[in-house]
Amino acid sequence: MSFAQTTLLGFIAGATIFLSLPLGRLRGGAPRLKSFLNAASAGILLFLLFEIFHQAFEPLERSAGRIHDGQAAWGSIFGFGAVLFAGLAAGLVSLLYLGGLLRSRQRSPQIGPGAMAMAEARAAHAESPGVALGLAMSIAVGIGLHNFSEGLAIGSSAKSGDSQLALLLVIGFALHNATEGFGIIGPLAAGGVRASWPFLLLAGAMAGGPTFVGTVVGFGFQNAYVSVAFLALAAGAIIYVVAELLNIGRKLGTWPVTVWGVLAGIVLGAITELVIVAAGG
Repeated sequence: MSFAQTTLLGFIAGATIFLSLPLGRLRGGAPRLKSFLNAASAGILLFLLFEIFHQAFEPLERSAGRIHDGQAAWGSIFGFGAVLFAGLAAGLVSLLYLGGLLRSRQRSPQIGPGAMAMAEARAAHAESPGVALGLAMSIAVGIGLHNFSEGLAIGSSAKSGDSQLALLLVIGFALHNATEGFGIIGPLAAGGVRASWPFLLLAGAMAGGPTFVGTVVGFGFQNAYVSVAFLALAAGAIIYVVAELLNIGRKLGTWPVTVWGVLAGIVLGAITELVIVAAGG
């Protein structure tokens, strides 16, 4: 498979995330529907987290298995372990402090005692669109880090001459990315935010673009440590984002709907993963 054909396939695999993003333009919606969509996005990300951590931990596990077989593998154990846990910490802690920095820069309104309750409520409501948009973009970044590793898989399989596997990976990842768009618009629905087209295009580029970039990199360069680093960063970011989404579910006051939404998101993620496996990906 040529470089041009491979990069085209990588572009297609990443671009399918735009199929579900236009739902972020919908107005209004019942509180229970908002809660369900928010929770379903958390469920999708939870399933994605399981998949990511399994892929990131696998090289470390294989290295430990070589010790059992009597081979010298302590260097790779410490190497993969350091990359995995440093990336996990960086992905989690960076969003924690970035969110705190953004909140600290929000201007607090000067309000008098008589109108305090009403003004505070309005201020909180005015901040919610920015919070929802920031959370949605954080999700897009986390998904993008994961999709970079998917692009690496496409590019490396095409480079090795296994064009059939590369094509099956593209089909599977394209289906997977189409559902990941719901993870981005979940907090927008919960916050009642109608995102602009430029924002949705930027979020889609942040989430789907790395699939294309990873395909290009994977075609010309292969490194297990780089792949683990991006997977670990994605896992850390997703842990933080899922916690934020579940916190939104609590605030919406429909916790039973949130629980069912999380379950629905996990099932949807599992179905798309089974499609990938059935296709041979």
